[in-house]
Amino acid sequence: MEFFCYHRDRPGSGALREKLAEEHWSYMDRYDARLIARGPTLDGDTATGSVHIVDLPDPAAARAFAFDEPNYQAGVYRDVLLRRWRNVLGRTMWDFPGGREGGNRYLVLGLGTGQAADLVPPPGRRDDVIAYGPLLSDDGATWLGTAALVRATDPGTARTVLTPERYAGVEVHDWEFGGRR
Repeated sequence: MEFFCYHRDRPGSGALREKLAEEHWSYMDRYDARLIARGPTLDGDTATGSVHIVDLPDPAAARAFAFDEPNYQAGVYRDVLLRRWRNVLGRTMWDFPGGREGGNRYLVLGLGTGQAADLVPPPGRRDDVIAYGPLLSDDGATWLGTAALVRATDPGTARTVLTPERYAGVEVHDWEFGGRR
């Protein structure tokens, strides 16, 4: 089962995040073979959150992954969005033909209710989509939104990967490929 996890940083927690960097990396190393995508959201050079898309056995394992993470345990994060996710593209971010460099990268996140929308990337955008999939309830039966990692010229262009009227709101965050450097 695939899960989308977005830890949002608590304002002013940058120094604590830096102090815990090696603990975070060591923790994530345990999941290296299961990660579909990972990386920080940013405001300039300041981290504002962490995205992890990971394949785990069940919702309980996903909750343990999200809440046992050292930054979460230490109070770096203010909240966590954790949802089942379906890897529409069937690849990891490391398989993205555009590579990890070049162009702006974004997390596009839309939370919704009702009839599912945006179950596949829009036509003509696949070359710019790094990861894409619906956000689902724990049992996988109910659509709760869509999450995408995209390469785009600007946030407005990134936003067009989703149909805005189908969501309570669409968030766009600067994002970069994560992992040990």
